[in-house]
Amino acid sequence: MSSKPVDHTVIDRAFEDNAPLRKRVYSAIASTPEHARLFEDIAKYTSTLRSSASSGNSVAGSEAGGPAAKKRKLINGGAAATGQMGGDAALLAGLTADAELQFYVQDLSFAIPQRKKLRLELTRLPAAASASASAGGLAEYLRARNQGSGEVEFGVPLEKIQHILCLPVPEKTQRQFNFCIIPEYGDGITSAPDGQVSFEPIVWTIPDGPPRTAFLGSGTPAMESANLAETYESYLRRTLDGRLKQTKVVCPSEKEFVSPTPEAHRKGDKAYHVKAFRGSKEGFLFFLSTGIFFGFKKPLIFFSLENIDSISYTSVLQRTFNLNIAARSPLKPDEVQEFELSMIDQSNHPGIDAYIKKHGLQDASLAEARRAKKLNINGVKGDPAASGDDDGAVSGGDGEESELVKAQRELEDQEDEEEEDYDPGSEGDSDGSGSSSEEEEEEVGGGDAGDLVKEELGSEAEEVEED
Repeated sequence: MSSKPVDHTVIDRAFEDNAPLRKRVYSAIASTPEHARLFEDIAKYTSTLRSSASSGNSVAGSEAGGPAAKKRKLINGGAAATGQMGGDAALLAGLTADAELQFYVQDLSFAIPQRKKLRLELTRLPAAASASASAGGLAEYLRARNQGSGEVEFGVPLEKIQHILCLPVPEKTQRQFNFCIIPEYGDGITSAPDGQVSFEPIVWTIPDGPPRTAFLGSGTPAMESANLAETYESYLRRTLDGRLKQTKVVCPSEKEFVSPTPEAHRKGDKAYHVKAFRGSKEGFLFFLSTGIFFGFKKPLIFFSLENIDSISYTSVLQRTFNLNIAARSPLKPDEVQEFELSMIDQSNHPGIDAYIKKHGLQDASLAEARRAKKLNINGVKGDPAASGDDDGAVSGGDGEESELVKAQRELEDQEDEEEEDYDPGSEGDSDGSGSSSEEEEEEVGGGDAGDLVKEELGSEAEEVEED
């Protein structure tokens, strides 16, 4: 009976940093070839202990239907035939390969694409093992592994990541952060071409504290080499920024947007989010230096600044308004997609309007002019407030009213016309007939405007502070 050739790759990987022991293993195999399989199994088990990777058989997916099942989980939208994927098949192979571990974080809470606790890993493959390796000869992957079964649940090649956001989790008593990975074709606007593999967005949550469950690839705790002020947030930001070439981790900034209402559950903390609805789904808007994000539930949407066609205000009420964002996919620039984010509190309008002016995202009425000028219409590069007053009465340098202010003015004009129809003899019943319609809106809580707000808001009308 012929013996199976020794798998040198498995043994070399297991004992790569212990040359004398590796030499003894090969000597033992040479003297007792019947024990070769035993040494291979020991090598596989050693690799598992070193990197918590699955065994060679489970990683290779030797079970019937194993690779297909993994593809259904790893590929957004499911069934893409291997023949159609072309070079992207190498990406999937590298994602699940028994690769060199760079760092990992145990017991992270993932929200998207699966809601469960998994292990976050950053792995690296040499050029010889990956057809997708970069010019530097390495291909790196960010992936989530099931800590029980050892199976890779999902992940994304670093080269396919377009945006990484680190956002504070709203309405939590304890400070937490969500890391949001937006891969190519995963922004909710741009669809992948036919036959092209796309990877799903990934969201995981970290606490605000020392990175106690973070480890280097060798198994050394990250805290041993970290400074005393290191947190999960700072450690992951620093590590990912050092690996990413095409983007960096983006966080909210007061220079871009901050809500006038502080965090309700953490007194003293500034809030960088705005509560909004898309249809019946509640979420949070973040206005960032690279675009506008809406999350944290499926489907996530990220409006990159260069993809935004125009922004306008609609359904303006006494306490809320809607934000309409028209966006264009880079793959289909002639098709405009409309997204309506509704029930935004009026107190957020000045900050949102300043953000729109700062980045040249004009009202819908100016969209054609913006396109004609190739989005280069920012007349003022200094303080955003210099481009207009705080209430958004002027948009950019064109001297035109924003749609929100225009709608407010039309509402006031309509109320003035209704007042003209009143019986002059009832003047004595009208307190302060010379007062402005704005003052009347503040004083009258049960009038038509108030009823309209209640119809629009329902029970939420009681939760929003009046200006």
